[in-house]
Amino acid sequence: YGKAVSTNVDPIEKKPLFHFLPGTSVYSIGTTGCNLHCQHCQNWETSQGDVGEYPVKELPPEKVIEEAVNNGCKSIAFTYNEPTIFYEYALDTTKLAREKGLKSIIVSNGFINKEPLEKWCKYIDAANIDLEAFDDKFYRKITTAWLEPILESLKILKKKKVWLEITYLVIPTLNDDFKKIEKMCEWIKDNLGADVPLHFNAFYPCYNLKYTKPTPVETLIKARDAALKAGLNYVFVGNVVEEDFLNTYCSKCKSLLIERSFDYRAKIKGLKNGMCER
Repeated sequence: YGKAVSTNVDPIEKKPLFHFLPGTSVYSIGTTGCNLHCQHCQNWETSQGDVGEYPVKELPPEKVIEEAVNNGCKSIAFTYNEPTIFYEYALDTTKLAREKGLKSIIVSNGFINKEPLEKWCKYIDAANIDLEAFDDKFYRKITTAWLEPILESLKILKKKKVWLEITYLVIPTLNDDFKKIEKMCEWIKDNLGADVPLHFNAFYPCYNLKYTKPTPVETLIKARDAALKAGLNYVFVGNVVEEDFLNTYCSKCKSLLIERSFDYRAKIKGLKNGMCER
């Protein structure tokens, strides 16, 4: 509690959140540990590390708020490792953030029981959930979790009106089956709505999947096309230098609303009061 291993001022687009306070900065904090053991973990050094293995920064909730305000941030993100690991610390910080007019964000795997998530939803404003696959066998073999609780978490977040975006890390040969991706996109549309942003991100060899090949750009584009065909309105491609697939366009008139670059810079182009000017 109150012992951060990682802190940073990030563009909110790095979380990634593309339709929540675009173009603003977020104060990001993380600790040590995770409730999953994904073989492809991108932050395995701290998420799979032990308490005491890394230097910590004493950062009680009051200090988190102070750091966020001093750095001109509009929000606070609990990220880098799984926020449910430091649930009480994050919950207390979100309560204080709301009093001070700051938004709170979780970047999570979604593997959490219903009761604590619903309690969290009273104070968090946005969430990006990693949906690792639409395949229970993948979850059990690669992550040590299982699929059903993650899907339930997504529905709870949507029901409780927490701003929701989803990230899907496409891993060659493991979760790049397009029939399952199409099925996932249909589930998202039917259960969460067509406007929930979906991010298809490229995988690069790391942790226990060092010998798995990186994701081809063509695979990501094909996944994006499948999602658009399924009826999702906002689908993005990340972790590759393909800036055309980072922009937000109006789902109706196709006007450019937000222009983004590979280094997470965002420019508001066609928005007025959060809506397309047209």
